[in-house]
Amino acid sequence: MSRSESQQPLSISRPVDTQQISSDMRRIARRQWSLWSCCVMVTVLLALGIASFAFPGLLSQAEQSASFLLASAVRGVIGLVLLFNVYTVYQQLQIHRIHEQLSKQVEALGKVEVRTEEVYKLAALDPLTGLFNRRSGEQRLAQEMSRSTRNGHPLTVLALDLDDLKHVNDTFGHPAGDDLIRSFSERLNSAIRGSDLAFRLGGDEFLVLLPECKPEAVRVVLSRLSGLKVECRGQLVEISFSAGWTNFTPGESAEDLMRRADDALYADKRARREPSLQIVGAKK
Repeated sequence: MSRSESQQPLSISRPVDTQQISSDMRRIARRQWSLWSCCVMVTVLLALGIASFAFPGLLSQAEQSASFLLASAVRGVIGLVLLFNVYTVYQQLQIHRIHEQLSKQVEALGKVEVRTEEVYKLAALDPLTGLFNRRSGEQRLAQEMSRSTRNGHPLTVLALDLDDLKHVNDTFGHPAGDDLIRSFSERLNSAIRGSDLAFRLGGDEFLVLLPECKPEAVRVVLSRLSGLKVECRGQLVEISFSAGWTNFTPGESAEDLMRRADDALYADKRARREPSLQIVGAKK
């Protein structure tokens, strides 16, 4: 799982009866302990039984009496062994039954885990980039705004927009445009800190939440995004982008915050020259 997947803004309940599994494990442990205790106890009783029956005969030197006592001892030993074997088989059958139940529960747990992961990806992640989608990103934005208001920590919102997507789609086709978006998303996710969050608003637009971010740190993120090149039909195309950012003001709404970041983005886009597709050379 990627780092973006580990920062889960959504909570999805997992209907797993972990208490039942723990109870079954304790039952198995108790039965195994009981089985070993009985084994030790039967061994001690066998030794004591043989000694008690044989010792008087050895002292009296009475062969007939000793023979009778030894025969009785043997019969007693055989009886104890048979009883112990029956008990052991019964306990093993019980342990096997519990183990099968536990195995089924673990198998069901694995299936629930896979299904929950699939549901989470559909609900929280953008299918093209693997970043959070707009819905889950806006949920995280609301959480960060509340935390900023409560603790007084700064919160910076960075808006990004790719300049070359239309040119790439027109020149190389939409699959190449998808590759461009994926490549930029991977670079973006690696350019930010673990406490930050990047999500795709839609199309070629992205938003990055930078909690407790110093002004110079935004420049660091942008510098890490610069110089990215993507191969399109044997050609290396450099990805250019526009950026705008603003700081959260306590009391404002999420819509106002995102609108101010969007205004800064389009101010940067207007200040830049008209985007043009930059083919930097054939792939070697």
